[in-house]
Amino acid sequence: MSDTTDTKQALIVIDVQNGFCPGGNLAVPDGDTIVPGINALMDDFPLIVLTQDWHPAGHSSFASSHPGRAPYDMVDMPYGPQVLWPDHCVQGTEDAAFHADLAIDRAHVVIRKGWNPAIDSYSAFFENDRATPTGLGGYLAERGVTAVTLVGLATDFCVNYSALDAAKLGLDVTVREDLTRAIDLDGSLNAARDAMRGAGV
Repeated sequence: MSDTTDTKQALIVIDVQNGFCPGGNLAVPDGDTIVPGINALMDDFPLIVLTQDWHPAGHSSFASSHPGRAPYDMVDMPYGPQVLWPDHCVQGTEDAAFHADLAIDRAHVVIRKGWNPAIDSYSAFFENDRATPTGLGGYLAERGVTAVTLVGLATDFCVNYSALDAAKLGLDVTVREDLTRAIDLDGSLNAARDAMRGAGV
C-alpha cells in the first residue's frame, strides 16, 4: 500500500462496540484484542471514520422480532436473505457504545447504520438493499479519498460488506485481517475472503 500519510487515504474502523466484544450481546471471539492495534494504526491516517451499529429496539433483523425463530436462522426479507441476530447494539445502550479503550476522539466522522427498523445495514456504505446510501461514499469523495483501509468487526459481515461496496465505488481497498475478527457462521469467513479477493480487495 502507498504511504498512508497521503491525504487520499482513510482508515475505516467498523463497529468496534461492546456488543461485538466479549460480554456483548453478539460477541465476536477475541473482538476486543484488536483495539490496541487499531489505536496505533490511527497515527498513520489523515482521515479516520468510525461506524456504529445503531438499532432501534425491535429491529426487523432481531430473531426476537420473528415469533418461532431463533438467532442465526435465515429468513427472506423484501431486500433478500437476512440472518436473524440476537438483539444487539440497541440505540443508547451500553451494548451499542464503542469499546472503552477505542480512541474515539481521533475520529473525524461517525457513521451510524442499522437505524432503519425495516432493513439491516452491514456495510458502512449501503444498507442491505444494496441501494440506500449511508452518506459515507459522498463524504470520502468530497475529501478526495481514493484508498481506504478497513479494520474492525466482524470480518465476514460488516467488514466484508463494507470492503465490497468500497471496491464497487472505485476505491482502492485494503483489509487488515490482523485487525479484524470473524463470527464465521457456516463457513462465512472463507466465503467473505473469496468475495473480497474476487473484488480486488
